[in-house]
Amino acid sequence: MFSHIMIGSNDIARSKKFYDAVLGALGAKPAITDDKGRLIYMHNNGLFLVTTPINGQPATGANGGTIGFACETSAMADAWHAAGIANGGTTCEDPPGVREGGFGKLYLAYLRDPDGNKICALQRMG
Repeated sequence: MFSHIMIGSNDIARSKKFYDAVLGALGAKPAITDDKGRLIYMHNNGLFLVTTPINGQPATGANGGTIGFACETSAMADAWHAAGIANGGTTCEDPPGVREGGFGKLYLAYLRDPDGNKICALQRMG
């Protein structure tokens, strides 16, 4: 359904440190930086990009928006969460753990990146 996801950052170097760590916990390689200074992560046929806003205005986190990253295990989600906290992220929502709802049993861990974007590690437990 998606070709890519791109978010804004006010500090690309800070974002690279953060996303290299959290996406590295999922098995992704460090970002490639293109000629426009954008960070590009390629993993499991997906693209995740980080850029300074092209309109010159400050980047802001989407209120009500969440970007979810698939995890194979709850341990992977916990490693993702720990990497985020260690690299400038802040925990949000409930602590990492199992939740049940309309989509079945899920293991979820939530963070805000250094620019305020809400991200989530998710393992579908079946």
